[in-house]
Amino acid sequence: MNAIGLAVTLRVRMSAVDGNYSGGAVGSARILALLEDVVTELMIRLDGDEGALRGLQQVEILAPVCAGDYVEATGVITKVGSTTRQVALEARKVATYAKGEDLAPSAADALASPVVVCRAIGTSVVPRAMQRRPRLVLPALASGHGVSRLPPGVVHVTPPPHAVVTPPRKTPPEVIIAASIVGGGVTRDHTPHVPRTPEEVGKEAKRCVELGASVLYLGISDMAVDPCSLRGRMAEMVAAIRAETDAVVVVSAVRPGVADASRLLAFDDCGADVVGLPMGSFNYGDGVVGVSRASVREALLSLRGRGVPMIGEVYELGHCEEVVLLGRDRLISGPSRYQFVFGVPGAMGAQEGLMQFVADRLPKNAVWFAAGVGRYQRRVTEAAIQLGGHVRLGLADNIFYRRGVLAEGTSTFVERSVAYAVSVGRQPATVESARTMMGLGGIGGFDVRGDVSELDEVERFLDSDCGID
Repeated sequence: MNAIGLAVTLRVRMSAVDGNYSGGAVGSARILALLEDVVTELMIRLDGDEGALRGLQQVEILAPVCAGDYVEATGVITKVGSTTRQVALEARKVATYAKGEDLAPSAADALASPVVVCRAIGTSVVPRAMQRRPRLVLPALASGHGVSRLPPGVVHVTPPPHAVVTPPRKTPPEVIIAASIVGGGVTRDHTPHVPRTPEEVGKEAKRCVELGASVLYLGISDMAVDPCSLRGRMAEMVAAIRAETDAVVVVSAVRPGVADASRLLAFDDCGADVVGLPMGSFNYGDGVVGVSRASVREALLSLRGRGVPMIGEVYELGHCEEVVLLGRDRLISGPSRYQFVFGVPGAMGAQEGLMQFVADRLPKNAVWFAAGVGRYQRRVTEAAIQLGGHVRLGLADNIFYRRGVLAEGTSTFVERSVAYAVSVGRQPATVESARTMMGLGGIGGFDVRGDVSELDEVERFLDSDCGID
């Protein structure tokens, strides 16, 4: 029987005895012992013998565990030799004590997004003489008698784990989380959870920053209203955010229709840190955003004259090259900033291979974000984090937390993306780190000290095989 894919899961509660460090912290040896138990059960089910754990390789301790935490450990057989069996192991924290001044000491929460606390590869040995080759007994298929047998050649995975590979350290240790709180034409007609007033925007911004976001992205919610008519409202939202947090604020006036430089710059004086500009025309669902290269360059000249940095919004592959050319023509100050938007109907797709292709073509010092629209949001977010990019996510891009369930705010997406980033070895960037990486100075300003090195990098990129003439 092909045993590749056979999996088991154990769930245990860490007791006070396990918490033998200050603050009730559980030693890593306890978690590794739990993983060893998983390997042992797999050997029993496969060979009818406990076998002997030869070793654990590639062990990663990714998050702390304390007394009272519930830890779920899953093992999946990935390779079977004549006597050796290799198992991929992952331990996740699924419930923990809730802490707060107004909470009882016994308050606890089940985690909507389990936290990965440990990963490893285990190798176990079962001598041939001990391999009893029993009929496979699987807990998920248990009958009323407690035992079920599978027909020959069938392997059942219980449960199928979400395989995640920690990225190599070539990825940056920090990831910038941008919360798209409003925009994308999303209104209360679509979801009751989208902020409507400046005060609501400010409060949601504060929640997002507290959970790990360092950039706040604001766009147009009501596409029926001309961007220039919304100028005052956007300034009010930025002011409300400034009253709650010092996070980086990005604004964008993208909407269907033909846009000249004045429309692209509709929100340039609202007090934001960065202005997002589309790098060309593209399909926007059933509509079209019409932007000429001349309009983009005229808008950039205006921004550069006022010392306002920009981020290039990329909806098509050609837009990516346009950012590079703008850098070559000295129209962009500081590092090249890209905001990729994947999954807009009629524009760039959301395949992981396409994201890899784009990431490979960027200048080395570029700062790039990825946003996935609708059902692609989570897929794009996780792929970008693994590829070394930064992410934008929120109600302006997607209103569903999972299929059929509305997200109760952009902060729920931020919390989930932060948990995923930590699980693969990247930490959410602080506001200060985000400003440094994006080449920004204080609130409402920017830093041009990186101009020369960045332009040199652009020139090298244009001379390489990836650049264009």
